[in-house]
Amino acid sequence: MTMAPDDARREASHLYRAMRDFVQSMDDTLPGKFEITKEGIVHDMMSPVRPHELTVLRLRKRLENIMPEEIVAHTGEPDVEDEPEGILRRPDIMVIAEANREGDGAFDPRTLLAAVEVVSRSNPDNDWVGKIRDYPLLGVPVYAVFDPRTGTGAVFTDVHPTPAGPRYAPRKDFVYGEDVTIGDWTVPTQNLPLHGD
Repeated sequence: MTMAPDDARREASHLYRAMRDFVQSMDDTLPGKFEITKEGIVHDMMSPVRPHELTVLRLRKRLENIMPEEIVAHTGEPDVEDEPEGILRRPDIMVIAEANREGDGAFDPRTLLAAVEVVSRSNPDNDWVGKIRDYPLLGVPVYAVFDPRTGTGAVFTDVHPTPAGPRYAPRKDFVYGEDVTIGDWTVPTQNLPLHGD
């Protein structure tokens, strides 16, 4: 049986809404964080550990100390969502204009100036593979990854079209202790905790 493009879009939209309803019903029931990717539902089962949360806190503070007042490093809810793409993500830090936080519902991912993730010990591929695929699809111009397992990270920029869909072009790797440029801002990475500290 062949589906017409409109039927396929309706079916994909129906499936996405069912996954979103499931994620919302599970959010306060089970520990961890649920997200919807192009591949389906991702569940980071472990509650964030201290090195993860401390890294998020220190990066948020460092960013907000150097950004203009109208730009914030937002942590927590709501998610960023693109229903036509079938993606719902919750970055650890969203660099966004304060004015774009107004209103109800998920943030429009195209309003993000950058997404920052701290790699989870329980599901590193979510940050190193899935989000490198999904964030360009969402139109997020800069994606920075900090990995407390290794004391390293990378910044991805310059979304460009490819046959497989939008992708980041360059990748700039860094080691904790170096200054890292995320969008228009350069932050120090000294004193970021490692797993096992």
